[in-house]
Amino acid sequence: MQTRRDSSARRLEDHPRPSVAVDTAVLTVVDDALSVLLVGAKDDGAGWRLPGTFLHEGERLRDAVMRSLRDKAGIEGLRPRQLHVFDALERDDRGWVLSVAHVDVVRSGRLQASDDLRLTPISDLPKLTYDHREIVEFAVDALRADYRGAPDPAELLESPFTIRQLRLLHEAVRGESLVPDTFRRAMLPLLRGTGHMRAEGKGRPAELFERA
Repeated sequence: MQTRRDSSARRLEDHPRPSVAVDTAVLTVVDDALSVLLVGAKDDGAGWRLPGTFLHEGERLRDAVMRSLRDKAGIEGLRPRQLHVFDALERDDRGWVLSVAHVDVVRSGRLQASDDLRLTPISDLPKLTYDHREIVEFAVDALRADYRGAPDPAELLESPFTIRQLRLLHEAVRGESLVPDTFRRAMLPLLRGTGHMRAEGKGRPAELFERA
């Protein structure tokens, strides 16, 4: 079979190829703080970073992501989505490496900390390897954009919930204080009342809602 060549008469294998990696920002809320899952390895001295791996020959990106989460973080059953391709030439001191970054947002109960795993508030990130801080920031911006237009798109709250619980979640995700009355007016059209109440503190019971 004749080898196909491009307009400059070069074969596919004649072109330089970068290594391709996948890195995933797994975000959650812990103690009212937006946090990210970081992994570390005591034996390589590389420091804290996002769970990731190199793409194997014949492997799809999603399969590589799921493999890295399973092998590096010990978690399965997540639904990460592609976030952005990070391709700065100097991003990896080992050579030319592209990272196809992914993001997932889950309840903290699905993630377990250990000596080599930590859930770290994004406001208190340690020094991260490569450009992983930039990936975290990109993922946080995407999550915050999602929460500006919907009550709880990542379903971080267990349903049903009160408006106060929803506001505290938004404050954690968005990293800012919100005016209670303004927030309530913005969210009510996007929620469905359950007809049930729940006591919160010493005040009168609060109405419970579900995502519409």
